Amino acid sequence: MKDFEIQDYKDTRSGFGAGLSELGKTNPNVVALCADLTGSLKMDAFQKEHPDRFFQVGIAEANMIGMAAGLTIGGKIPFTGTFANFSTGRVYDQIRQSVAYSEKNVKICASHAGLTLGEDGATHQILEDIGLMKMLPNMTVISPCDYNETKAATIAIAEHDGPVYLRFGRPKVPNFTDPNKKFEIGKGDVLREGKDVTIIATGHLVWKAIEAAEVLLAKGINPEIINIHTIKPLDEKTVLDSISKTKCVVTAEEHMVNGGLGDSIAQILSKKMPTPMEYVAVNDSFGESGTGEELLTKYNINTIDIVNAVEKVISRK
Repeated sequence: MKDFEIQDYKDTRSGFGAGLSELGKTNPNVVALCADLTGSLKMDAFQKEHPDRFFQVGIAEANMIGMAAGLTIGGKIPFTGTFANFSTGRVYDQIRQSVAYSEKNVKICASHAGLTLGEDGATHQILEDIGLMKMLPNMTVISPCDYNETKAATIAIAEHDGPVYLRFGRPKVPNFTDPNKKFEIGKGDVLREGKDVTIIATGHLVWKAIEAAEVLLAKGINPEIINIHTIKPLDEKTVLDSISKTKCVVTAEEHMVNGGLGDSIAQILSKKMPTPMEYVAVNDSFGESGTGEELLTKYNINTIDIVNAVEKVISRK
């Protein structure tokens, strides 16, 4: 799209690896723990550069969370790394009790989230993780949209005092955000101003929203696009300011319709500004094996699905 320059195509997990490597050089309290997936999480550089601050715990995710919680007592800032499914579903009790309830300064960094994990299939494609993590008191939940934003988010969460869930993915996607922009936790980013509909997206679906905007503009529909990288705490002001202008909203996410970004937006609107709304999200289903694009299409969370949702919601204004 002409309003956005694609700098290159990179995976968001590599943005995490780059951010972690930079933190290793600048913050001696940062330590890293991995559950036998160092290469997949792009934690290799940190491991090589700071072997005394890297802990390979093996396929023992619950132990990893417990160790991370303990390391915070000595003033360390632990970053844990494994697939999103194993970062949340497998260790939810440990996160709830040892991290969230205890308000430990652990950064839970989760790759391979959503359907775009692809061929590994339903057992690895967690679509419930945002809901699981945002329901925990004291937990900050972040889902950046590209390499640059993931790198910036990784660096920013080291300065945040408290538990954080950082969600990212495997596929190479358009890298288009400003590499020099400071990441602000809890602050939505209005990527494009419009007047006819608000499209609020997170993670990989942000670029799909940008693609949808190009289609919509050709149809005479002028959309506003907001990148909500921080799902909790949510930037209510940015959301409400936009929707008060456009009078309708579509949310888009690579997550289950239950418990995700859309649910958070709906809660705000039901209390403060009842508004026509449509969700682009997976509808109460597990995933399956296939390429990322095939799965986005099959589960109705691709570019055309955002376009269709916009046309539907506008008809209800």
